[in-house]
Formats: sequence, C-alpha cells, structure tokens
Amino acid sequence: MVATPDLILTKNNALQKIKEILLKLQSGQEELLRVFEPIPGEILKSPAKISKGENYKGLPWLVLDYPRHFNREDVFALRTLFWWGNFFSTTLHLSGKHKKQHERAIINSFESLQKENFFVCINENQWEHHFETDNYIPAWEITRRQFEEIIVKKAFIKLAKKIPLEQWNDVEENLLDIFAQLINSLKN
Repeated sequence: MVATPDLILTKNNALQKIKEILLKLQSGQEELLRVFEPIPGEILKSPAKISKGENYKGLPWLVLDYPRHFNREDVFALRTLFWWGNFFSTTLHLSGKHKKQHERAIINSFESLQKENFFVCINENQWEHHFETDNYIPAWEITRRQFEEIIVKKAFIKLAKKIPLEQWNDVEENLLDIFAQLINSLKN
C-alpha cells in the first residue's frame, strides 16, 4: 500500500474539493451576514479561516471558522467541520461575554432549534466535535426547562447540526441553511 500513491492522491483531491465547498460556503455566509445584523462588528473584523488536520480521533478534518473570535475568556464562532468518514456539521460556539449577550435569545429559540433537529453540547470540554451522547444531545429529546438549564449553567454554549456524507450533493446549500438558522437563533 505504501508503494501506491493513488490512495493519497485521491484523498488529497477529495480534501481539495471539500476546501472549495467551504470557500463557496464562506461567500454565502458573508452574503447572509450583510442581511442579518446580530453579530457584533468586532467579530467580523477577523477574516474567515480554514484549518485542516489529520487526526481528530484518527481521521482527517477541515474546518471553516466564520465569523470567528477566540480569546482566553470570550469565544464567538460559527464553525463548519468536515470530518472524514463521518459528517459535515455547523456549530455555534459562544463563551464569556458572547454567551452572556446571546443566551436569552438562544433560550427563546428553543422550539425552532428542536424542530430543526439541532443538538446541544453537554460535555465539559468545549473543544470536542463528535456527536456521541457524552458530547451532544438532541434538542428534541429534552424539555425547554432542561435546555435552559444547560444554556445558563454551562460556561459555554454549543449548538450544532450535522449532515451525513451521503447528502454530499446538497451539502453546500444545507450548510448555508444551518448557518442561517443559527444566526436567527441569536435574534430572538
């Protein structure tokens, strides 16, 4: 296998196509953010960033962070993840002053988040991205009171939705829809 470059060349080609999807998605996100205005100007000052790695739980990944603002106490990020062999996902990640600023609007969005099949993070580690039951639980399986308790008591908020890789043909449109839904959750 190590004598045959085809496997690696195919993988590299696939990752390049996914990067192109993320770049197109970023353009669509920028268009949406011109219409919606719940995002503070300081957040939009940081340019979009695509990162990649080879080993999230042993598998390659690509991430688009846009908009993004990361510092020691405050996080505001909309993160789109491609995780090889698993899924695409979009996550709203808030902590510090951004969590405080938006937690009431997010609580008020509970019913729409439930209806649209979002997940809420219950893990203590805000840097995990898998959808196992120790990290995310479906919003449709909890009550509004339980949701509010998670949002208020945790030091961070993470809301996410995943798209199976089998939905490849519609992934860009679906990711943009999820992005818009998460932006709308900040306005309620």
